[in-house]
Amino acid sequence: MHIIDLTFVGRGIHEELVAYVADQQNYYEQEGVHVALRDGCAWDGERVRRTATIGLARAVLSRITDGVPWTVLCVNTHRPLFWLLARDVYASVEELRGRRIGIHPPGTAPGCLSRIVLRKHGLDPDRDVRPVVMTPGDYGRHLRRLAEGSLDAAFVGSTLAPEVTVRENGLRLMAFVGDHFRTPTVGIAVDPTHTPVDDPAVQALVRANRRALRTIRDEPDLAVRYVNALIPSLSETEARRHYERYVAPYFTIDGRHDPRVAASALSSLAEELGVSTVPDAADIYRTEPAEGPS
Repeated sequence: MHIIDLTFVGRGIHEELVAYVADQQNYYEQEGVHVALRDGCAWDGERVRRTATIGLARAVLSRITDGVPWTVLCVNTHRPLFWLLARDVYASVEELRGRRIGIHPPGTAPGCLSRIVLRKHGLDPDRDVRPVVMTPGDYGRHLRRLAEGSLDAAFVGSTLAPEVTVRENGLRLMAFVGDHFRTPTVGIAVDPTHTPVDDPAVQALVRANRRALRTIRDEPDLAVRYVNALIPSLSETEARRHYERYVAPYFTIDGRHDPRVAASALSSLAEELGVSTVPDAADIYRTEPAEGPS
């Protein structure tokens, strides 16, 4: 039995669903690997580098800014599961000009994605809005500040279901980040400095990840149950609607990336980060099928 650490760097079904399915369906053991799932949300980059990671966007950002040789071996989705919610008095993103927006730190992956989305709506995140930098979590604090009026809008992640959240809190769903910016965003990546891409444990991990992706697509009732387990506040009907809107249409079935999306996203991320040299997407994304039994 091979052994590997797999680190998630964010909460919610965006990061956790595929690994959760692989674990609950016993795919890791069937592929001959013991996977220690590690919470790396508060880890620095050096510690994450010594593990396989789910957080592709964070890994790619460190590749762009610091040259860390992360290599992506499996992509779960090109649609980041983040949303912009606002108080109900605002009807469009453009109406948020001059308003207070809760946003992830600018050097983080979700922060970069959020800033790019604001720019796509004609808003400079440094000049046209009043950014309130907030650390991610279960986003309860974001909702409380929206309710009390100290925030006008906030970017939130997949620990919640946006349609349910806006209905229950009198808010408005302004934008799904994945509708406005696409990038290979979660999956499996390793830093070959510490973990060779052809390591048997890595290849087994990738095979199990791909099996979980197929299960999510081919067995919707089972997938809905796992979505509901990760967001237990939802009813079964709400979990199914969330799966049908954000998971089934957008999660890959084989872990392969779209080269055109990857190249375009790298260019946009480098521009947002102020980096002039854009890495070659082919040097980062290697999502060929894993060899061996499944």
